[in-house]
Amino acid sequence: MSAEPKLLAEPRGGVPEVVDTLRGFEEACDRLASADGPLAADAERAYSYRYSHKDWLIQFKREGAGIVLLDPVALSELGVHWDVFNQAVGGATWILHDAMQDLPGFNEIGLKPASLFDTEIAAKLLGQRKFGLAAVTERYLGVTLAKEHSAADWSYRPLPRDWRNYAALDVEVLIELEEALRRDLEAEGKWEWALQEFEDILRKGFSRKRPSPDPWMNISHFTALGQDRRAQAVAKALWEKRDALARGFDIEPTLLLSDAAIIEAALKKPHNAAQFRAIRSLNERVRRNASGEQAKMYERYAPIQRKVKPSVWKQVIEQALELPRSKWPKQVPGKESRHGKAPKSMSYWAKHHPERLDRLRTVRKAVGQIAARTRTPDSMVIKPQILRNLCWRDDVDRFDEDDVASFFREQGARQWQIDLTAESVSRAIICGLP
Repeated sequence: MSAEPKLLAEPRGGVPEVVDTLRGFEEACDRLASADGPLAADAERAYSYRYSHKDWLIQFKREGAGIVLLDPVALSELGVHWDVFNQAVGGATWILHDAMQDLPGFNEIGLKPASLFDTEIAAKLLGQRKFGLAAVTERYLGVTLAKEHSAADWSYRPLPRDWRNYAALDVEVLIELEEALRRDLEAEGKWEWALQEFEDILRKGFSRKRPSPDPWMNISHFTALGQDRRAQAVAKALWEKRDALARGFDIEPTLLLSDAAIIEAALKKPHNAAQFRAIRSLNERVRRNASGEQAKMYERYAPIQRKVKPSVWKQVIEQALELPRSKWPKQVPGKESRHGKAPKSMSYWAKHHPERLDRLRTVRKAVGQIAARTRTPDSMVIKPQILRNLCWRDDVDRFDEDDVASFFREQGARQWQIDLTAESVSRAIICGLP
């Protein structure tokens, strides 16, 4: 029976203060430059509170330098040159957990890791079903972290000590965790796989994301509108107004108007004041189901919420309902099959393309056997959407191994995934056998 994990309530070197001055930044860079080895890194944002997803706190640790907490907003306003930091850490490998969450924010201010080790990706490659930082740390180091402020508003200043402690713990054991995960990756012959994954994540994290041509269609439960183009016109107008206001106030859009309110208004299409008042969500301030500290954080945004009167939404709806048919959104396919991707709904496959579904099931079975043999999750062996896109093609029954390999490469699969799966997948397509 394994020993109970040890609670790590605070960093071993104590809880650091936040660096928000030029002198403090220079001293932190000097400390990191004089240290050796990889650099543990993490960042905190203000999701659920702010419109922007920029970093409000960045945490680092390097052996010999301890933990450094930087306020990137304050430092950038002071004119900090982030290349000074890049030069201080040199070619150190940056250790992050779920790097895709943090790399875009690093890129925005100019932080540039030379190389990367993602502890979440490593845990997934090793077949771990629970791959959150706390779970992985407990599994590999026998340590559990004190985690209490994951939903905090990190734009709040000054940061309370408990919050700083929480943030510091995120990097406290990443270096030891990397060592343990690396040993297992090498022992299982997956180190080269991991290197390819890390390189891919680093490239994606620093690539400019292509904006969605119709972001308003990402409203939760958008498909409830079906092909009602007039309802879509109302939803689009409300989303665009909400987005403009939220950007101006730097507040999370759904704190001004919920997605559910947009969908309800689009479906009901209120034509007069009485009908508008009957939709309560359009007339009441958005309140999140929270308690204690989190409830207080949301209340700080109440003055902004009150600035947006219900009359704003009423006017938007009226204008949308007055639009001529020619101004309604163009007829669009279901959300699941937009932008050339195969649909995710298996019921749609079964109803409209049962032969494609049979092929997909056979291919999935082949991939499942590879996953079981290598003790790697199916989704890591090859991305499920890539398999759907392959089996959705009309000409896929003519694909040989080289064609499958080329298709996987075009879809963004890494070479290790192609080498591992192309032959089995092509055989499954041609012979109908996994």
